[in-house]
Amino acid sequence: MKKLLTILSVAIAGVAYGQTPLKIDNIEIHNSESGEINDAHATVHVAGGVAPYTYYWSDQNTSTEAKQAFKLTEGVGHSIRVVDAEGNEVSQEFEIPSESIAEKFNGAFTPIVGGVGSVLLGDPFAALGLYDNVIYDDNGEPARHANGDIQTKSIPFIVVWLVLGALFFTLRMKFINVRGFKHAIQLARGKYDEPNAPGEVTHFQALATAVSATVGLGNIAGVAVAISVGGPGATFWMIVAGLLGMSSKFVECTLGVKYRTINEDGSVSGGPMHYLRRGLEGKNLGALGKVLAGMFAILAIGASFGGGNMFQANQAYEQLAGQFPELAGKGFYFGIILAILVGIVIIGGIKSIARVTEKIVPLMAVIYIIAALVVVFSHIDHLGAAFGAIIDGAFDADALKGGFIGVLIQGFRRAAFSNEAGVGSAAIAHSAAKTKHPVAEGFVALLEPFIDTVVVCTLTALVLIFTDMHMVQGIGGAQLTSDAFATVIDWFPFVLVIAIFLFAFSTMISWSYYGLKAWTFIFGETKKMEITYKLLFLVFVVIGSTVGLGAVIDFSDMMILAMAFPNITGLLIMSGEVKNDLAQYIKDLKAGKLFRTPDKVKA
Repeated sequence: MKKLLTILSVAIAGVAYGQTPLKIDNIEIHNSESGEINDAHATVHVAGGVAPYTYYWSDQNTSTEAKQAFKLTEGVGHSIRVVDAEGNEVSQEFEIPSESIAEKFNGAFTPIVGGVGSVLLGDPFAALGLYDNVIYDDNGEPARHANGDIQTKSIPFIVVWLVLGALFFTLRMKFINVRGFKHAIQLARGKYDEPNAPGEVTHFQALATAVSATVGLGNIAGVAVAISVGGPGATFWMIVAGLLGMSSKFVECTLGVKYRTINEDGSVSGGPMHYLRRGLEGKNLGALGKVLAGMFAILAIGASFGGGNMFQANQAYEQLAGQFPELAGKGFYFGIILAILVGIVIIGGIKSIARVTEKIVPLMAVIYIIAALVVVFSHIDHLGAAFGAIIDGAFDADALKGGFIGVLIQGFRRAAFSNEAGVGSAAIAHSAAKTKHPVAEGFVALLEPFIDTVVVCTLTALVLIFTDMHMVQGIGGAQLTSDAFATVIDWFPFVLVIAIFLFAFSTMISWSYYGLKAWTFIFGETKKMEITYKLLFLVFVVIGSTVGLGAVIDFSDMMILAMAFPNITGLLIMSGEVKNDLAQYIKDLKAGKLFRTPDKVKA
């Protein structure tokens, strides 16, 4: 009764003052017939109240002055809150129906991504009130998104987990990332190759396979995003995280070889699934080991189909279509051709994959590094200012967006996402190396974060900083990097597109091996299971080239990051035995007991 009287009073007052109550007449929804995801838009029609109106959309990219919101996701809930000039407000929720298969998949995965992301990318420190996560503008006021929401920075839990794990391994192994660097180079160059040792590929081939799975679009586009958001200072923390990640790779790949299984046909099965199960079983933690191993294998399978396959195919097609317009609308045919190329390589297993990656990775890395150095040296007069900006920005409490914490996290996040140190994927490739000494392969593996992050990612950052392109707003990551190179080498964007394609291709064939080993770990080491997985993998190549992926890929990326939970948990428990194995290895190496080459028979 009281509520009814209140409504009547408001209505009477509105009539008395010659105005009608504020209300939303309707929300006009438009969904294009293209079937593409995230391309719907909505228009709100308001009546009554006192103009002007302020519109607060749930979409953060929509201005408070706009009565229309564009690029909305189909199949998920949205909301609009309208406030008139006198502070009266009204709100309404709405949903845009999904029509195409792609829209239905995207709409189904979007809330899942939000839920998983709240755990992996959630900020427990801000939740506990340990620091102020609000971003402030130059006037000391909270910075806001276009829709009026306050901008915040965050310390993602998964990044903290990866970086603290890397720091722990660096300290426990007594800075193996520094003192083991020279020996790692010697091993990778083949000085201590053991042709008759168990395994399928050489040290260098294992290194090339693992590097091919990490060097790619993240080094080109991801770095541009990190530098644009975190400023030049993010470069410093990216390098620090890369150096620490070398220790994580050492530990996981040492265990990968130590607990690998040599099958009857001479093939190798190894990786976190095996050392989590068998290694923890040896410490009377068999039940925990089985749970962690199963969890890792399931996550690795999902990651291989998504981030290691569909995302790569999708980006390869988009980059090529962007440079060669005649490819537009031909994603399906591109996917078929790409699937055939991938199939030719992966049908031969790790040996075939390694033969391809050992050629592609060095070639593209050298081309990219030389081009980056050309750009840097052409702006050599910016050297002092650039490095000053990197050092100052790394410790500047007011740096760009998010202050010191924001800069540090952007650098750490880019490095952790790029080199996958602690994720455990590389241990699968290194398990196949021909060696009798697990620690030796750990040394080889520590070179990966150095190549991926300290060299390639840093050079990308320097190109952006030296050309001042990091200050350009409103351009996508890959395009920003391409434009930076084009300031000196006008034809390099074409080379960059080819590089992206080859990096994507090499990433796909490497991840096919990771996913295969996780698949057979769960379903059994049989030819039938192997063929089933490879056929599924090739089907997903075509899917990735054909449809918009949206939240499906976001979910897959999170699966890759989630692999760090079971992996680092096991690494922490087994780090003591790795430390002991390392001490014995170095002792035997200095005593000349390892890698003895038989005297050559005189002619």
